[in-house]
Amino acid sequence: MQLEKAYSHKDIERKWYSRWIDSGAFKPTKGAGPYFSMVIPPPNVTGSLHMGHALNNTLQDIMCRYKRMDGFRVLWVPGTDHAGIATQNVVERRIAAEGLTRAQLGREKFIERVWSWKEEAGNAILNQLRALGVSCDWAHERFTMDEGLSRAVREAFVRLWEDNLLYRAERLVNWCPRCKTALSDIEVIHEESDGSLWHIRYPVADGSSQALVVATTRPETMLGDTGVAVHPEDERYQKLIGRNIRLPITGRIVPLIADAFVDREFGTGALKITPGHDFNDFEMGERFGLEKISIFDADARIDAASFLQRGEAGEWIEHYRGKDRFEARKLVVSDLTEKGFLERIEPHKLSVGHCYRCQTIIEPYLTPQWFVNIKPLAEPAIRAVRQGNIHIIPEGWSNSYFAWMENIKDWCVSRQIWWGHQIPAWYCRSCDARNIVDAHAGDYLLTKEARPIVSRSVPTVCPQCGGHDLVQDPDVLDTWFSSGLWPFSTLGWPGKTEDLKSFYPTSTLVTAFDILFFWVARMIMMGLKFMGEVPFRDVYIHALVRDEQGQKMSKSKGNVIDPLDVMAEYGTDAFRFTLAAMAAMGRDIKLAEDRIGGYQNFVNKLWNAARFVLMNLAGSANAEPAKRALESTHLGLADRWIRSRLASTIREARTAIDAYRFNDYANVLYQFTWHEFCDWYIEMSKLSLNGTVGDDVGRSRRMLVELLEQIVLLMHPVMPFVTEEIWQVLRSGRESIMVQRYPAVEANWVDSEAENEMEFLMGVIRAIRNLRTEINCPPGKEIKVIFHGSDVDLALLRTQMHYLRSLARVGSADYLLSGDRPKGAATAVVGSTEIYLPLDDLIDLDEESARLTKEVGKIEEEIARVRKKLSNPDFVSKAKPEIIQKERERGSWYEDKIRTLKGSLEKIQEIQAGRN
Repeated sequence: MQLEKAYSHKDIERKWYSRWIDSGAFKPTKGAGPYFSMVIPPPNVTGSLHMGHALNNTLQDIMCRYKRMDGFRVLWVPGTDHAGIATQNVVERRIAAEGLTRAQLGREKFIERVWSWKEEAGNAILNQLRALGVSCDWAHERFTMDEGLSRAVREAFVRLWEDNLLYRAERLVNWCPRCKTALSDIEVIHEESDGSLWHIRYPVADGSSQALVVATTRPETMLGDTGVAVHPEDERYQKLIGRNIRLPITGRIVPLIADAFVDREFGTGALKITPGHDFNDFEMGERFGLEKISIFDADARIDAASFLQRGEAGEWIEHYRGKDRFEARKLVVSDLTEKGFLERIEPHKLSVGHCYRCQTIIEPYLTPQWFVNIKPLAEPAIRAVRQGNIHIIPEGWSNSYFAWMENIKDWCVSRQIWWGHQIPAWYCRSCDARNIVDAHAGDYLLTKEARPIVSRSVPTVCPQCGGHDLVQDPDVLDTWFSSGLWPFSTLGWPGKTEDLKSFYPTSTLVTAFDILFFWVARMIMMGLKFMGEVPFRDVYIHALVRDEQGQKMSKSKGNVIDPLDVMAEYGTDAFRFTLAAMAAMGRDIKLAEDRIGGYQNFVNKLWNAARFVLMNLAGSANAEPAKRALESTHLGLADRWIRSRLASTIREARTAIDAYRFNDYANVLYQFTWHEFCDWYIEMSKLSLNGTVGDDVGRSRRMLVELLEQIVLLMHPVMPFVTEEIWQVLRSGRESIMVQRYPAVEANWVDSEAENEMEFLMGVIRAIRNLRTEINCPPGKEIKVIFHGSDVDLALLRTQMHYLRSLARVGSADYLLSGDRPKGAATAVVGSTEIYLPLDDLIDLDEESARLTKEVGKIEEEIARVRKKLSNPDFVSKAKPEIIQKERERGSWYEDKIRTLKGSLEKIQEIQAGRN
């Protein structure tokens, strides 16, 4: 077998991935021995592969392939998340194109449409992950709403209820008026924006002319005010504390209270209290027993019924009825101005919360929801990290974890959508008739007084009255509830399965920092609660992939790099290697396509090195030698050196992967493969193969094969496709490279003497090559070299003359321990050895000096032209950024060029001066 002249990644990738699947190579091996398990962070079924997925799964696959080759029983569980709000939005848009709404379809038919869409398009991202080469065990593929995981969700919910860690209550929640559902705090994205601070006069309700001025960023919510607060030590308001205030517009009488929460420095120091629409006000209202008025409906429009139900009257109610919150704001400000209550408006920076899915501004909204009593779950999760049962890497993220967990609030787990795990709670229409309100589309609303019947299975009888007319809670669970069970539900919990026994706790979780709280913290809490054990030992948090300027990739900016396009153009191995090489711990990746192109050259370099080795095997590839050439005790300097460097490379590669330093792993392999094996050893081996140095040709061939095998074994976790192809062609009929043992550290291969001698020899060769370049010596011309140095160094150079002749085109050499240094020679120093190239027979110094002077003049003109262009304001202001950047790069290239030319010219001038 031979390798094709050029590496064709598309054919090879398609061939090997299907063979790996067919052979069961991704399945965990049977029997005893250590295990390594991971669960994939389940991508949304709505998703398609983006750079974050590509990085995350490349790093996971490196770990899995490495551990599999290192003798571990590896299980990597793939799957997808049902992504409640996101998926429902996708399907709602699809049916909207048909002129339908989900309300028109009704709950049952709408959910049928979602399942249909999921089967049709929901697995696209998993197929894209296959293209990335991930070695998940697809037989273990799970979906957060498959039958087994649905059972796990019901079990977890019921256990939390039974342990008094779950309750239903009316609380203020983050509400998305567009998605019409509650959101948890971490599902709200806060963005700074320009707003206003309105100063409004609130009259004292005693008929006097007294008033205090309240400053607010939301004047429309004054319709729901039930109090005014000042700081108890604020001298400005001491005489007013305890008196009543008459609200502008509504005329409602509310108390003026004193609370230390009030910031005396903000605004006027007087704070309007709206417990139904502000989280801090809600807490203050709880402390003082203030009424909570919800002035908006679920669409964030003024709900006139909320005022009428509490017995309020007045034209103002109809005036505002049904108005959108922002329209209501304008109307309130206009009315306040007209009635003389608005003192002034001043600009003010705001942090505004937006829905993480649709970017709608959220509304604090009072509504009955389900909550997890989170503190008892958070405390053991904090201890698990503090005590080292879980390691968060990089360690700095532990501080963020502790800060969030120590200030955690009860988790709102109910969502007012249809797609998801419907809450396993039922209500009796007989017992709870007045608390169950029929709504549109066959759905219904539940008051805060409704009494749930929580059950693992569908109940048929009310335990209170024996009635049979039961309805299920219409809400579904937060997507992150089912995701929080992922490490053990995917292994069969609540059953006592062999997978749970064999692979839990999982070994490592690789994830992005943005879901540390969304997902990671909740998995830790759930794992400890239901399994009594942490869900994973290590959490490796990788950084973001940004564009080459460090900007976040987004469609609106037009800077998105599509992984599928990149893999199609450059090959998956080159793409994976790029991600690994740039994945420095704690540092965002600035990705440019030319970097991927550069690593494609590396793949081609490895391919061509393999072709060279194969061409020199003379049909002996499959003949397994009695003794490995690498184990030989009769090796020349180059062989001893490369073997020693291989030993160090194996050690460094293993250490890097074990410590999640993926960039170090990639870079040490790049350095060894390209700059040591290809650039030096292969070139030196040619002398052995053609009989120039009298080495054992057969052993030289075996050395090449064995070294190449070690390289592809080392490289396989990050570049699986090209390494499998080379592995199979080197010796046909072997098992997949995936099941071979990862190279072990061989301490007896380390040879510091050989490394020092070769480092010196390579330094000499490089120095001679540089001198030849500086004096513009023709590449093929043999030269004479004079060495001045110690007897040890000179003895080494004498024995390695064949390499000097081949790699530096040295025709003859003099080795001097003492004596005068030659004049009129190009010189260099390596260690304590001086190198001289007599120039008499090489170049005409005067001609070369003239040539270099002329070239320097040309380059100086180009530098002046570039500088003039970049200093022109018109050019800088009108040219496209990429044009300006190219001009700067051109200027940098000219600067480097002129430094090299001037260096060569100075060298020539020094030699001329020495002759004189």
